[in-house]
Amino acid sequence: MPHVFRPQHAMRLVNEERERLLPPDRIIDAMEVHGQEDVIDIGAGPGFFALPMARRTQGTVYAVDLSPEMLAMLSERARQAGLDHVQVVEATADQLPLPDESVDRALMAFVLHEVPDQAAALREVHRVLRPGGKFLLLEWDKRPMDMGPPVEERLALDVSEAALRSAGFDILHRIFPNDVHYGILVERPGRVSTP
Repeated sequence: MPHVFRPQHAMRLVNEERERLLPPDRIIDAMEVHGQEDVIDIGAGPGFFALPMARRTQGTVYAVDLSPEMLAMLSERARQAGLDHVQVVEATADQLPLPDESVDRALMAFVLHEVPDQAAALREVHRVLRPGGKFLLLEWDKRPMDMGPPVEERLALDVSEAALRSAGFDILHRIFPNDVHYGILVERPGRVSTP
């Protein structure tokens, strides 16, 4: 069973050190969130990425997590920030309770390696993204280091890319926000049809 991040360690996810390591604005820039997009943050935790995304779009930000404690924390932080378009959703990554083609952008940060059925989780992201929608997968580099999950639970970059292709995504490019994480930006093929 993969290691799952525990709610009692939530404040590790919203501190200044993490902001230096993973500047939220740089991640959101890579996702091209800049106005009206509806966004889903899968494994949102206390809102490290979800709240900055909500400051960048007027669309709905769906903050999904399986932990009610994390979602309560996120909800309170959103309330204090006046971000009333953040919608918290208690769910697992492989069973997203959103309609087909309901979001323009998706983020899954350091979650996929924890999911028992990774292929199902990626298919769910594909399902909820609109054609032409972009998805950023962030994961830990697969090598020993003093932080993060055990190395045997990590996903190598080429393994993640193969899984994304198998789920039906087109790979756009990689990002390396620091020397311990990688990101893969992909797109759901097709374009939104205009009436």
